[in-house]
Amino acid sequence: MRDLVEIGMGRTARRTYELDDVDIVPSRRTRSSKQASTAWQLDAYRFEIPILAHPTDALMSPASAIALGKLGGLGILNGEGLWARHADVDAKLEELIHVAESDDDVDASITLLQKLHSAPLQPDLLAAAIAQVREAGVTTAVRVSPQNARALTPALIKAGIDLLVVHGTIISAEHVGPGGDEPLNLKTFIAELDVPVVAGGVSDHRTALHLMRTGAAGVIVGYGSFEGATTTGEVLGIGVPMATAIADAAAARRDYLDETGGRYVHVIADGDIATSGQLAKAIACGADAAMLGVPLAVAAESPGAGWYWPSAAAHPSMPRGALLPVASSVERPSLETVLVGPSNDPFGSLNLVGGLRRSLAKTGYSDLKEFQKVGLTVRA
Repeated sequence: MRDLVEIGMGRTARRTYELDDVDIVPSRRTRSSKQASTAWQLDAYRFEIPILAHPTDALMSPASAIALGKLGGLGILNGEGLWARHADVDAKLEELIHVAESDDDVDASITLLQKLHSAPLQPDLLAAAIAQVREAGVTTAVRVSPQNARALTPALIKAGIDLLVVHGTIISAEHVGPGGDEPLNLKTFIAELDVPVVAGGVSDHRTALHLMRTGAAGVIVGYGSFEGATTTGEVLGIGVPMATAIADAAAARRDYLDETGGRYVHVIADGDIATSGQLAKAIACGADAAMLGVPLAVAAESPGAGWYWPSAAAHPSMPRGALLPVASSVERPSLETVLVGPSNDPFGSLNLVGGLRRSLAKTGYSDLKEFQKVGLTVRA
């Protein structure tokens, strides 16, 4: 039964929970962490770790997507980002980071980011980036916005992507374009494609269920929220705490599984995950995998050189993110250290997957699907 509270006369709101509001309860059994698997499978593609990268230029270049893929995760190139617009992306990023480092005014770096994203999309540049990832032998995924999905996808399919990610801050099963343009009907759109589609973000049961009914192979829950970097709450006033949002989407997955007689749609948590403990809680609440932003930005391979910004930060008229310094540009751990260790950090920001695997083991579970049944408590 939903926990409703009165916020004023005749107006109630639902009580919701962040990941830090819940804790995992150990069971009567423990096991060796070597017996705990963190593998999962999305459509035909198997991944050894349940980690996807937020599709922002701060994290994902062709090189870093390859590095993440070789570690068992999934890198997602931003099909509307700098690698699709500029031939000299490294120089453009260096300019952007220089402005961010030398100017205390956040507006200057966002203005430059918007300017860089105002350059026209060049399909040949994006195709070359996709080819680089494909040739490395890792799963190739590209993100497009709902607004541009119909126009950009044919070129992406031709370039040979394995997975398409239709991703926005808030997404629905049907996107209505400006001026009454024909809307993007995701159900029709997905049915016409030969590649699996991951769509999101969503934050409630109803929208998650609607997206599942479109035929999406995975649904992204959340919008990459992270204090200091993501400003959707400040700009739009929209937000649902991640523990509740994940649990609601997992409930939608169960409903859809019953509705279809067995079609399983993966739930991918995107937001408020900075430590291995929060990653474990996201899986425990019902996620199959996590889309990470800031935790990966500290890695030496990330092109942001110790800075992070979400993809929504480049919106031309309503940016919903800022450039956030997350690590020294000189001393940064490798992506391997961030994900699988070894770690010298006692607070869980490194060896994220190792911490998740240990959490499974300490509660007696052998894989991620079983771990979704673990007991949870809520802090008073």
